[in-house]
Amino acid sequence: MRAPEDLHGTRIIAAPAVLDAVAVPGIRDVIRLAADDLFLLGNYKFIHTGPDALIQEDETGFVGWWLNPNELEHVGHHIDWPLTPGLNQGLVAGVPAKVWLGPDRCLLLVARAYAHELEARL
Repeated sequence: MRAPEDLHGTRIIAAPAVLDAVAVPGIRDVIRLAADDLFLLGNYKFIHTGPDALIQEDETGFVGWWLNPNELEHVGHHIDWPLTPGLNQGLVAGVPAKVWLGPDRCLLLVARAYAHELEARL
């Protein structure tokens, strides 16, 4: 498997209703990691002046592979859970990872610390 790419982005942590209201026009890859956790690929800054807490930090802890359909099928042989649109999380080849199925592309992402292990197992 080819080497993973660095995935730099912005992490936004807030109440789910606040994240639901975050407008991200022009940002192609918005990944909802959890109900209160949003990851935007690329570096973006937002100004939030409402009463709800909103944490924004640069995120550099992920690496990943943009997968073509054949590569996605190969990865699929290393998981035992169904892939659905959006974010999927679990073990990929025994390594904790995420598979994001976007509207027109797919990303396998993993914490930087686990990248070499996942790469070796795939």
